Amino acid sequence: MVSQSTEGSSKTKQISIEAAAAHFFNGMTLMVGGFGGVGAPPGLINVLIDRQIKDIYMISNDTGFPWIGPGKLITEKRVSRLIASHIGSNPEAGKQMQNGELAVEFIPQGTLAEKIRAGGMGLGGILVDVGFGTIVEKGKQTVEVQEKTFMVEPALTADVSIVYAKQSDTYGNLIYDKSARNTNPLVAMAGNVTIAEVEEIVPAGQLDPECVVTPGVFVDYIVQSKGVDWKWVWELKQDTK
Repeated sequence: MVSQSTEGSSKTKQISIEAAAAHFFNGMTLMVGGFGGVGAPPGLINVLIDRQIKDIYMISNDTGFPWIGPGKLITEKRVSRLIASHIGSNPEAGKQMQNGELAVEFIPQGTLAEKIRAGGMGLGGILVDVGFGTIVEKGKQTVEVQEKTFMVEPALTADVSIVYAKQSDTYGNLIYDKSARNTNPLVAMAGNVTIAEVEEIVPAGQLDPECVVTPGVFVDYIVQSKGVDWKWVWELKQDTK
């Protein structure tokens, strides 16, 4: 159940980032939006690090870069298990995997996105034909549909999903900025608790409904972001290549 605070006479899902931290715990399953670090919530990731949250089972498209996006959690060794489509942009993730410090399950990007979407929609899983004849097939249940065989890929959900948005109203309707949209709409649906870090929060009714991507019904809490200097992020990416 979402506990809404009051701001004047209006209800709001906005809480402080300190209050958001109360939903993080050791051993949690954490789903993080973003793609290569862009669209990942920097403030919430920093809170996870500051609060010494550890043994995280993380689900994300990738591991960003060593000090960008979810990559910071990897570098700080807060993640013990990971589901991702690739980790190639973060050498620290590769090193921890090779050393046995980080258990990694790779899932093709499209399949991963669909597994997250299925979790958000309350489905049990999806049917795929990608991976037959490879190690992906090992241990997977198969079904036949219209004379074609598919593997069953279970849906993915998380204890907490954290996402990043450009705008939100006080109800949690979210608008994303260009490519920062990436996996965030899917991740926002799949958390038992979803917390959105937002650049600008406006009163309910001020957003153009045609621009809303994630309806507020999927969002439990919103926190004010201090913003991201994407030029700095780009420069840091170049330095870490």
